[in-house]
Formats: sequence, C-alpha cells, structure tokens
Amino acid sequence: MDDNEIHARISALVAEEHRLRSGSPSPEEHTRLSELEVALDQCWDLLRQRRARRDAGEDPDDAQARPVGEVEGYRQ
Repeated sequence: MDDNEIHARISALVAEEHRLRSGSPSPEEHTRLSELEVALDQCWDLLRQRRARRDAGEDPDDAQARPVGEVEGYRQ
C-alpha cells in the first residue's frame, strides 16, 4: 500500500467508526468498533513507518503492517 491508499483506508475506517458511534451501538457494533480501533492503529503505524523510512533515505515500500499485539502494545 502506498501513502494515498493508507490515507484512503484510514478515511474509510474513520467514516465507519463515526457512523457506528452516531447511534446507540449494539453489542456487535461495539465489537466492530474495537476492530476498527485496532485497524486504525495499524494503518497509522504503517504510515509512520513509511515516513520514517523515507526520511532515512530508505524505500518506504519495505514497511510492513505490524502484528496487532505489537502495535497495541506500544506505550503512549
């Protein structure tokens, strides 16, 4: 995925998240919201990796999505 594709994916995920949060989410929708949060974290991480590689003079296409456990385990 290139940066534009990642941004498009983020936009789609955010739109779905907003739609689900606009009402009173069902238990299934709460589950989906959790999935969306994880997917967004992975997309943002991938975008940061690509930017870091580009800034370091490396090929951003070598960046890969990290496993959920790794991305979700980052300290803020």
